[in-house]
Amino acid sequence: MSLAGGKLNGSKLTTQAAASKATRGRSVLHQGLLTTLPVLSFGLALALSLTLPGQQEVVLLPYRLLLLALTIVFALRIPAARFSSARWRKAQQDSPFYIAAGLLVALWDLLTTKLNVLPLPFVPGPAQIAGVMVEDAETLLLSTLYSLRLLVIGFLIGSFCGIVLGVLIGWYRKWRYWLFPFIKFMGVVPATALIPIAMILVPSSFYAGVLLIVIAVCFPVAFMTSNGIEGVQNTYFEAARTLGADERYLIFKVAIPGAMPAIFSGIYTATGISFATLVVSEMIGARAGLGWYINWAKGWSNYAKVYASIIIMAITFSIVMAVIFRIRDRVLKWQKGLVK
Repeated sequence: MSLAGGKLNGSKLTTQAAASKATRGRSVLHQGLLTTLPVLSFGLALALSLTLPGQQEVVLLPYRLLLLALTIVFALRIPAARFSSARWRKAQQDSPFYIAAGLLVALWDLLTTKLNVLPLPFVPGPAQIAGVMVEDAETLLLSTLYSLRLLVIGFLIGSFCGIVLGVLIGWYRKWRYWLFPFIKFMGVVPATALIPIAMILVPSSFYAGVLLIVIAVCFPVAFMTSNGIEGVQNTYFEAARTLGADERYLIFKVAIPGAMPAIFSGIYTATGISFATLVVSEMIGARAGLGWYINWAKGWSNYAKVYASIIIMAITFSIVMAVIFRIRDRVLKWQKGLVK
């Protein structure tokens, strides 16, 4: 009886091992297929561009070179990711998004350049937008640099002023009594609504834009900083006082570090507001910048240039957000052990 039971148990274990091996094989096959599909999706977009005749007169070479480059990048990404398990997981995680992106580009090209279902000038195809990016590369680069200069100057000044005001309001009762009602009142007013006042106070369009971005950034950062200062636990201050800490130490070594999560929350909020303020401010009186470029292209009804500048704006602002996230991760690395 025991011998039969042993054979039965051994048979079950063999069956389970075979089933587990088959499951792992299917999983590996699925993972490999998932990471390969982005290559096929962008390759499909390239094949459609090369084989189907177009209904619009468009310069196709930049668009085709871009699709070819993306196809090669995703093809090389597969063997490169195999050397690291983290990169392999990242490649699998990102694959559905890139698959959808490639199919969307192919469909967009099919409905515009190939079939002319979505006619010009209101819906330009990806080939026309890529051609505009190459044709106006110098102007777009200068406009991007001009917008970044305006954004960085205004954002840094606004963040500094907001943190200083937030610390004063959160730490001192008198400052809170006089300034907090003003921040609550002015914080709900969009900075773009103050364009006429900014143009009166600062005749230069560049410095008026800087002032508007400073206003847009300052109020949310100040509000969140003050809340963060007030939210720091009293036990931290009591422990520091017991060890002989003075007021300056309490502010700079206890209150501000403890309020850093709230400060970065205010910076995130201010970042999106500053982007919108930047674009609107550049549309009025500016001589360069992505907002100026959009307004200029719209005046000529050249919507391909409008779409091109919007795409560049999205890429540029995404890079800015990524930099802010990196800084946040460095400053708040002590939170990694607290957040599961």
